[in-house]
Amino acid sequence: MPLVHISLRAGKPETYRQAIFDNLYRAMRETLNVPEDDQFMTISEHDAANFRHGNAYGVARSTDVVYIQITVFNSRTVEQKKALFGRIAELLGENPGIRPEDVFVNIFDSPKENWSVGHGLAQFA
Repeated sequence: MPLVHISLRAGKPETYRQAIFDNLYRAMRETLNVPEDDQFMTISEHDAANFRHGNAYGVARSTDVVYIQITVFNSRTVEQKKALFGRIAELLGENPGIRPEDVFVNIFDSPKENWSVGHGLAQFA
């Protein structure tokens, strides 16, 4: 049940943004065993004045950096998360052609009882 927020500089074509959606979903299906049709993702685009990046931690990022924040149940292992990071970078490199240095991913673990996916119910508590 991942909830994904993607932030990037404005101006990329729809095909670029759709490739990000498709390949993030594919990476989560392959590494986190996300169920079929479990797609809850948004993209926020920012103009240059509202989007900043740095080169901290020895990574030379460009203005094409993409920030990806994924909120998931707190049941994923470290190995699954590492596999996800690698697979995202690989797939986004293939399509839409994002350099691995420009793929910035953060995973936020959330207890299952913190989720309501509709009807005002705590479906996983």
